[in-house]
Amino acid sequence: MAVMIDELVTAGAVVASCGAVYAMAAARVVKQYERGVVFRLGRLRSAIRPPGFTMIAPGFDRLRKVNMQIVTMPVPAQEGITRDNVTVRVDAVVYFKVVDPADAIIQVEDYRFAVSQMAQTSLRSIIGKSDLDDLLSNREKLNQGLELMIDSPAVGWGVHIDRVEIKDVSLPETMKRSMARQAEADRERRARVINADAELQASKKLAEAAAQMSDTPSALQLRLLQTVMAVAAEKNSTLVLPIPVELLRFLEKGQESPQLEETGHRDGPVVAPEPQPRGMPAVTEPEEAERGLRREPRAEAGPQTTTRRS
Repeated sequence: MAVMIDELVTAGAVVASCGAVYAMAAARVVKQYERGVVFRLGRLRSAIRPPGFTMIAPGFDRLRKVNMQIVTMPVPAQEGITRDNVTVRVDAVVYFKVVDPADAIIQVEDYRFAVSQMAQTSLRSIIGKSDLDDLLSNREKLNQGLELMIDSPAVGWGVHIDRVEIKDVSLPETMKRSMARQAEADRERRARVINADAELQASKKLAEAAAQMSDTPSALQLRLLQTVMAVAAEKNSTLVLPIPVELLRFLEKGQESPQLEETGHRDGPVVAPEPQPRGMPAVTEPEEAERGLRREPRAEAGPQTTTRRS
C-alpha cells in the first residue's frame, strides 16, 4: 500500500513537472505595441493574438510578433539628374507602420527592406521628373508625390506610409556659385528700385516744400537758421555762414522806408554834381561813357624846338 502511494506521488510529481514545463513552453507574452501571428503546422491561424498573455501549442504552433509602431527609416542619398539637367544628391526619410500583421508576414519576405528599396527607387524617379526649383522650394508637392508612389505597392504588404520628407538637396559648387550670383543680382535690383522710389517720393516732398517756401520767403530763412543750428551742435568743425541775397534785400526794404520819408522818392538823397574845372565844358554821364568807348590812343610826343626872335 505504501509502495502504491509512493508511486502515485511520484507520478503526480512527474505530471506536475511536465505540466509546468508545457505551460512554460506554451506561454507567450505579446507587448502592447505588438501583435502575434500564429502558424500551426505551417498554416496561418486566422486569429491574431492581441497584447497580453497568450498560449500556443508547443511543437505545433509558431508565434511571430509584428511591431505596430511607426517606423522611421532614412533613405540613403540618391544622385540623379533633374529635368533641367542639373546633377543633385537628395536624401529623404520615410515614416510607415504595419496595419495588417498577417499580410506583412505572408505577402513580403522582409517588409522593412521592401519599403526601403521602394523609397530609393521612387526618390530617383522624383528627381528625374522635377526641376531644380521644385526640389528647393516646392517640396510639399514632391513629398506628396513621393508618398503616393511608395504607398501604392505597400498597401498589398499590409504597410501604410504615414509620411515622406525630403531632408536635403546637395548641389555642385558651380551651381551654388551661380545661384549666389543670381540672388545677389536680384537683391541689388530690388535695392535700386527701392532707392528710386525713395528719391521719387523725396523729390515730390521737396517740390511741395519749395512751393510753400516760395510763397513765404521768411520760411527759407528759418530753414537756413535751423540748418545752422543743427551743424553748430557739433563743435568739431568750422562753420562759414554766407549772407544770402534775400537777407540783403530784406535789409534794403528796411532802409527804403526812412529814405522815402526824407526825400519823397526811392532814389535816395540828392547828391550835388561835382564842379567842373574852368575852361572845360560840362560833360554829362552818357557823353562821358560814349567818349570812353571811342577814346583813341594819343600820339607819342616827339622832341619840341623853340626859336627866339631877336
